[in-house]
Amino acid sequence: MQPVPGNARLVTATVFAAFLSIPTAVSAQGAAPPEAQAWIDIATFSGMGMPMGGMGGAGANPMSALGGMLGGKAALGSNSFGNTRSMSAGRWVDVTVRSRANPNLDQAQQAVPEGFLSPALELKTPKNAPPPPRDEEDVRHEEPEKPKGRMLLYWGCGSEIRPGQPKVLDMASATPGDFAKFFVGRSATQRGAHAAAGRPVWPNPDDSRMVPAEASLKGEYAFSGKGIPDGFRFQIPAAQDLMPPLTLDQADSGGATELSWNAIATARAYFVSAMGSNGKEDMVMWTSSELADTGFGLMDYQTNAAVDRWLKEKVLLAPQTTRCTVPKGVFGEHGGMLRLIAYGDELNLAHPPRPKDPKAKWQPVWAVKLRVKAVTSGFLGMAAQGRAGAAAKEEETSIVPKIPQPMELLKGIFGR
Repeated sequence: MQPVPGNARLVTATVFAAFLSIPTAVSAQGAAPPEAQAWIDIATFSGMGMPMGGMGGAGANPMSALGGMLGGKAALGSNSFGNTRSMSAGRWVDVTVRSRANPNLDQAQQAVPEGFLSPALELKTPKNAPPPPRDEEDVRHEEPEKPKGRMLLYWGCGSEIRPGQPKVLDMASATPGDFAKFFVGRSATQRGAHAAAGRPVWPNPDDSRMVPAEASLKGEYAFSGKGIPDGFRFQIPAAQDLMPPLTLDQADSGGATELSWNAIATARAYFVSAMGSNGKEDMVMWTSSELADTGFGLMDYQTNAAVDRWLKEKVLLAPQTTRCTVPKGVFGEHGGMLRLIAYGDELNLAHPPRPKDPKAKWQPVWAVKLRVKAVTSGFLGMAAQGRAGAAAKEEETSIVPKIPQPMELLKGIFGR
């Protein structure tokens, strides 16, 4: 794949990639790797009709089964590594640490503030973990199978479909060049918390405590273990604390759908996407971008520099934005699946810090990469996403018959 201007990527993907990240390789920093490295991923998921009451587990709503089809693994009241990518409603934290001095590190501890959990987190290397990646910054995914039918792409907030839309791809006759032109997408997702041999993780079967409902990550942290250097201590500030859940509301406006959501003080930007069917064999996609971007690579953590660049390009919505309208006629009466992401500030720490002189030798003792996001999902056409209680249940019951049932919608989109 050849990069395109603005660090965008040409991504060949299918409907299965619509809810996965398609990350980009990141070049080496030109400095020696740290003696110890930690990755911390923080995510808040809501929507899909799932209650957020305890802020953990997938909730009791049957719609949570749909999260499983999209990669969700969390069960009610459980905590396992990888939940920051599961789309299961709740607040999740994944942690990975490694030591260059001890490539076979099988356990470690992470001291955390009492406002998060107490006592310290116990990190363990998973059984049968895959080997460590060769490239510390490159993340790869298997190529999905080629879909059938046509793909229609719409973009931009507004009540009416804009001139020149949709962008159409006929997958039965499309050439590789056609795919490359259609799937121009942006992504700057680097490696985060991951499971690999010699890299203990939390949570794990020996320590699967849930993140408390009122937990705060603000405070001092420290890693320890065989081969981990002394003094691996750092602070997580308020800007990287757990985000509150996003609440996505909808209102019909003459056939267009007005979306609105709660503002998150620590959000750097927002992005909305929807995927569905027009009742034929066509897969329909819409994104809030002002440029023709499928958004496949944007529904995940992104670097601060990339978020700032895409804000200027108006691919992402400014942090003050809390409204966006899906144009009339994009999905018709067939609805679709919605996703809204709030990007938090990525935190990169190292000790000692990088010298100001780019030519100076730099040998960090330890480094931490911390990423934050909040995501909500739901069905386009279903009012008041994210509300709990009897009122939400009554509203959901009255509107569900107007749109395809979840499994029927998926079968129509995925051709299964």
